[in-house]
Amino acid sequence: MAAATKSSVKSAPAIKTVAPRPKAYRGAEQRYHKARRASILLKHVSDPTRLQVILILAEGERHVGALCAQLSQSQPAVSHHLALLRHGGIIAPRRQGKNNFYSLTETGSELARVVNSLIN
Repeated sequence: MAAATKSSVKSAPAIKTVAPRPKAYRGAEQRYHKARRASILLKHVSDPTRLQVILILAEGERHVGALCAQLSQSQPAVSHHLALLRHGGIIAPRRQGKNNFYSLTETGSELARVVNSLIN
């Protein structure tokens, strides 16, 4: 009977303590997150059309129709590229009436400088 009593007694759950992460680990984690962000940005601009859009917008704000004309592509094709760049935080839209105008964000401007330095 004593054995049955011991098995039915519940013990208190063990308290787990979380040790602080070492500085080296935090540094590696931060580098990883920065590298991941850079990787995502590079994927967004890994297409020649999107790179052209960035270089065109580096000259100033444009509406979709002007981008279509400069790229010699249809409006749906250009809009697809613009959506990817917008979701990547590389360009920002501005609506005026029925027209959408696009310009580079700070990140987009930095990317444009890098691209220009690579091709010139």
